[in-house]
Amino acid sequence: MKAESGTVYLVGAGPGDPDLLTVAAVRLLQQADVMLHDDLVNPAILALAHEKAEVVNVGKRCGAKKISQPQINSLMIEHARAGGSVLRLKSGDPLVFGRAGEEIRALLAARVPFRVVPGISAAFAAAAAAGFSMTDRGGASRLILESGHHAEERPSADGDPHHATTLARYMPGADYRHTQQELLQAGWLPSTPIVLVSCAGQPGQQICRTTLAALPETSPLPAPTVLIVGKSAAHALDPANGR
Repeated sequence: MKAESGTVYLVGAGPGDPDLLTVAAVRLLQQADVMLHDDLVNPAILALAHEKAEVVNVGKRCGAKKISQPQINSLMIEHARAGGSVLRLKSGDPLVFGRAGEEIRALLAARVPFRVVPGISAAFAAAAAAGFSMTDRGGASRLILESGHHAEERPSADGDPHHATTLARYMPGADYRHTQQELLQAGWLPSTPIVLVSCAGQPGQQICRTTLAALPETSPLPAPTVLIVGKSAAHALDPANGR
C-alpha cells in the first residue's frame, strides 16, 4: 500500500508490539507526511515514522483531553487538503472502540478520501498472551466486545434490548431466513440495520446493506462471510455510491 497525497489513512497500531503491525501499517508509517497518533501507541512504533514526517500526539487518555475530537477531525482534513498523506494511528483496531466512526463521517462530509487499515485488537492480543481461545469449540459460540465507557444514548422506548449492541456473526451460512428468525427470537427489531461482508479485504470482496426484515430477500454471498447486526451498521458505506 502506498501513501497517496490528499488521503487520510485510519490505521490500527495493534496492542503495542511493533512485530504485530500489519505490513500495510508499516509501509504507511514509513511514507506518510503527517502522523496523528493516539497517546497509547508504543514509542517503538512511532519511531518507524518517516524521518521528515510531522508527528503529532492527539491522544485522549483517562479523561485528560489534550485535544477535542472536532479538532482532530479538522487536523486530518486540513493536512489532507494541503496535499499531504495523513496517517491517523490508533492503538488496537481503529474500528473497535476507537472513535473511527466519527472521523469517517467527518471525512465523508468534507469529501476527503480515506482508507481504513485494521489492526490487532487488544482483546485478541490478550487471549493470545494468555494462551487460550475465546471461541473454543464446545465452550463458546459467541464473542461480545464491550467497553467500560457506555454509549451516551439511553435505552429506547421501543423496548429494543440490543439498542447499544453490535453483533458480528461469523459463518452465517446461506439460509438467511433461519438467521432472521434466530435474531428476531433473540429480541432484535425487524428494522435493525445489517451489513454482510464477503471475502473482506480480498479482490473479490462484496458488501451488502440490508435490514433484518429484508434479510431473507438477500442473495447469499460467497464464503467467508461475516454478518454484522446493530444500529452502528447503518453507517456502513453503500457499495453503490461509496457513501
